[in-house]
Amino acid sequence: MLKEKVEAVLDKVRPMLQRDGGDVELVEVRDDGVVKVRLTGACSGCPMSTMTLKNAIEETIKKEIPEIKSVEQVS
Repeated sequence: MLKEKVEAVLDKVRPMLQRDGGDVELVEVRDDGVVKVRLTGACSGCPMSTMTLKNAIEETIKKEIPEIKSVEQVS
């Protein structure tokens, strides 16, 4: 259920990433409130990817799903 909520929020963030040639893929939602994502396309090698992850993706997910504690990037 939590995974579906996270996917729904990622769907809201995706258009912004896709405009710049990137995307985000949900890897895992852990029971401790940690979400693992993989940035793909232009986002995977972008020097701004950490800021995108924290300021856009993590902030949006945590705002809409308070149970989520953090979002981490995996390669």
